[in-house]
Amino acid sequence: MKFGPLPPEDALGATAVHSIRKGDLVLKKGTKIGPKEVAALKAADVAEIVVARLEDGDVPEDVAAAEIAQAVAGDGVRLDRAFTGRCNLFADAAGVLVVDKDAIDRLNRVDEAVTFATLPAFKPVVEGEMIATVKIIPFAVSEKGRDAALAATKTTTPLVRVAPYKIGKVGVVSTLLPGLAPKVIDKTLKVTAERLAPAGATIIAEKRVPHEQAALAAAIDDMLKAGAELVLVFGASAIADRRDVIPAAVEQVGGTLEHFGMPVDPGNLMLVASAQGRPVLGAPGCARSPKENGFDWILMRLLAGLPVQREDITGLGVGGLLMEIVTRPQPRDKEKAETAKPIAAIVLAAGRSTRMGAVNKLIADIGGKPLVRIAAEQALASKARPVIVVTGHQREKVEAALKGLDVSVVHNPDYADGLGTSLRTGIAAVPANADGAIICLGDMPQVDAGLIDKLLAAFDPERGALVVVPVIDGRRGNPVVWSRRFFNDLMNVQGDVGARYLIGSYGEAVAEVPVDSAAALTDVDTPESLSAVKAEIERA
Repeated sequence: MKFGPLPPEDALGATAVHSIRKGDLVLKKGTKIGPKEVAALKAADVAEIVVARLEDGDVPEDVAAAEIAQAVAGDGVRLDRAFTGRCNLFADAAGVLVVDKDAIDRLNRVDEAVTFATLPAFKPVVEGEMIATVKIIPFAVSEKGRDAALAATKTTTPLVRVAPYKIGKVGVVSTLLPGLAPKVIDKTLKVTAERLAPAGATIIAEKRVPHEQAALAAAIDDMLKAGAELVLVFGASAIADRRDVIPAAVEQVGGTLEHFGMPVDPGNLMLVASAQGRPVLGAPGCARSPKENGFDWILMRLLAGLPVQREDITGLGVGGLLMEIVTRPQPRDKEKAETAKPIAAIVLAAGRSTRMGAVNKLIADIGGKPLVRIAAEQALASKARPVIVVTGHQREKVEAALKGLDVSVVHNPDYADGLGTSLRTGIAAVPANADGAIICLGDMPQVDAGLIDKLLAAFDPERGALVVVPVIDGRRGNPVVWSRRFFNDLMNVQGDVGARYLIGSYGEAVAEVPVDSAAALTDVDTPESLSAVKAEIERA
């Protein structure tokens, strides 16, 4: 590939390496230089332009990225269309990410033009979550480099795959000692059920027995006879030794102990064992908490049917100190605490309203006002500041509907690529001094300032409430408050899935706020729902 500065007339057919802005000229990076571009460059008095020109033996960046992505992808992985030299890989279903680190390292060492990045190995993922990306650094890679990269992917197992969850039936045994309140066990069961839910697993049976070897052994055996594919044991007292009550009970039913102890904190005192061909976990005390700990790392692998052996456990030490993960409350800064940081409001108003037919719902009249104006006015009436409105489809009409309001309008030119692009545009506009943002939908006119303020009041990072969602009858809705700590995750949301999978991934950081009216969680997405909401608002 040739690379360097050329006069515009000599750059015909090449690709612009950098964006150029001069006067009325706006030439974006990656633009193919044609006669029209040459004329525009000359008219703007641009003497030279840095370009890249492919030669025989070069593979265009998008072609190479797509070919390599196809080669690395295994079961449970789907590919996005390659664009600007990048091909993203997504989970096709919920499961656990499995990667071949050695093979990926070899691939990344083949040619500096080829890169492949993934999420951490064994991370639980949800359907639609981006799990990896292939990026070609220059505008092309040599055929030799492409072929070497493809050769590096030819291993006995795929470089990246998603292991689907296989275990659905879980038995839970809790041991009892004087002083252990029943409500502690009740809460443990609730937390455990919530942990299992993303994997589609449920607790099929639970028993509470004295903290004694014989009683516990009988209870474990009963769980296995009841059809449990995995048995979890929560001891009233932590396991202190391989000869303690829980390990001894497992061995009494003919089980084997794979490993006791784990270089992950919280989660050190965990027992990994098996009995009658099924896994048995002696849970550490931290497993009673919804916060992420080492128990989660082992549990999710087992639910996906992945073996967990001694070397897997002992290899968790690097990165095993979980005291500063994003979902944990941060140390209180006295000086900062004296002045509360603002929470921005982002109103998403870029969609095409495809289910509304020819009508743009955002500018539909409700009670004498455009729908999007109602949503923006309620955000302005709340304590959220600043209020940012993201436009896209028919931006001029939407901006006209907002005329006179003290809002910051940012345009998303890529709105047709899905909600994720609008999230990125809105998050990028949040000022640096904001502690987070409440994401409002422009087609929910019944979300009022009172509800927004109620959600903002529940936002408490120091107590671990980093994400706040409204709930009615167990159903979560919108808007949602997000701590700044999740902004990087929100910037990576793809397509129209939104950020729902993030809420599921960080359940321990979510605070739910009960709301009284389901109407406050109703969005307008069809002509019928528009008529219903309009009638209800006008009646009020």
